[in-house]
Amino acid sequence: MNKNFMYGIGSLSFGGFKVGYIEKGSFDFGGKEPESVDVDAEQVPDAPVLSLTQKNGTIEPTFNLIQLDYKNLKNALGGDLIGGDEAPTGWSAPSVLIDKSGECVIDLVSGQRITIPNGKLLANLSGKLTLTEVAKIACKLKVQKPENGGAPYTITDIPEQAAAAQSAPEQAEG
Repeated sequence: MNKNFMYGIGSLSFGGFKVGYIEKGSFDFGGKEPESVDVDAEQVPDAPVLSLTQKNGTIEPTFNLIQLDYKNLKNALGGDLIGGDEAPTGWSAPSVLIDKSGECVIDLVSGQRITIPNGKLLANLSGKLTLTEVAKIACKLKVQKPENGGAPYTITDIPEQAAAAQSAPEQAEG
């Protein structure tokens, strides 16, 4: 694997629950560009004399969840399972305001892990009911400052793959 590139969703989990299939081509980092304010001087008409940084750039991932089994509906949208947690036979929409917050972990096919310690999941049932498309849950992940004051997100090697890569040369020598 070439760690100089990031590509491919291998798996995505939110709040410890592994999310199902994500629609091809739907994952987008989103977010906002960094913000700054320019300081101009009368004596310098062609360019600012100083740019003051106001805000770092952010990410706000969006994606479409297309595997709509009843457990995925409950975990993304709230509500209740009908028929019990083990073998549900249906799902009912929430009757109260839903606030889903938790850790989001995205493992990439390219070998990296994106960890968002404090994300807020906003989701709604979306898509069309036709014979050429599937219904989906449109998801937006708001990245919030972690309670411990740490980084809003990190990108690291997937631990299992990093350990395997380090032990592979040792096994070849032995």
